Amino acid sequence: MKTLIYILFSLVLVSCTNGEAGSNKENSPSSGISTVDMNYWYQGKAELSSYDLKQSRYGEIHKGHSVLIFVSEPFNTEKQVKADRPASSPGTNVLKLNFTKKFSTGIYPYSLMTSVFTPINQNEYPNTLKVSTTNQDWCGHTFMQLNLDKDKYRIEQFSYFESEGDKQIEIKKVLLEDEIWNLIRLQGGNLPVGKMSIYPSTQYLRLKHKENKVFEVNARLEKDKGINTYTLEYKNRILSIEFENKEPFKILGWTETYLNNGGAETENLTTTATLKETILLDYWNKNSVADSVYRAKLGLN
Repeated sequence: MKTLIYILFSLVLVSCTNGEAGSNKENSPSSGISTVDMNYWYQGKAELSSYDLKQSRYGEIHKGHSVLIFVSEPFNTEKQVKADRPASSPGTNVLKLNFTKKFSTGIYPYSLMTSVFTPINQNEYPNTLKVSTTNQDWCGHTFMQLNLDKDKYRIEQFSYFESEGDKQIEIKKVLLEDEIWNLIRLQGGNLPVGKMSIYPSTQYLRLKHKENKVFEVNARLEKDKGINTYTLEYKNRILSIEFENKEPFKILGWTETYLNNGGAETENLTTTATLKETILLDYWNKNSVADSVYRAKLGLN
């Protein structure tokens, strides 16, 4: 019966061969999250939000921009990839986040991207299924991927640094910092708080050349004048994410502070991102020269 329901839903969800999402308001599966109206994510468009970025790197703050792209799509749970033919694939529907950052340090640029695949039906699939991150700069590039495998995450890591690549490791199934962004959109104010174990941001791990391991953090959620702030406090790092306290819980910005990490960054430096613009768009269909107007609307020119 579960397979039949997924097949029927997927036939509606996938409206075109190359599309990312589809529209289905009446037959959306139960998300297992009663406080969130999932119809926002089933209207055949992605949410694109651009941010002014001031990134901490090499003991200085560098200007750049960030884009958060949220979209629903069918996911093959066996192969852990987007389902090309959802009607004949085992799977579920996920909220996918593509999290990009671009900034320059001196003469050379950085380009970072993280993809996070979090099931919408969290009663049946309570953990994010996959995360992948790639970082590029003129020195080289790195790539790492986490795949959920029963009670653990399998991690593959590749890097141009001898000490970091190539590696295959495992960690216990645990909350991922990278999935917090999706949980905000799916759960709003129903986020984990208190002391807990967490696997840090994959972008942070690769930028700072940190060991792949689980850390202890203290998490808190604060509410003030229509804005929620979710904060993760590590021993040497603090991440705070601001978002609206009503659906669809749009992310307004974030700060990330490194606390006396040594090396070039001996002082506390804070990365900040501030929302510029949000649009809903079937961006995968907007690939002509004329469609560059949408980049201008997002302030990315």
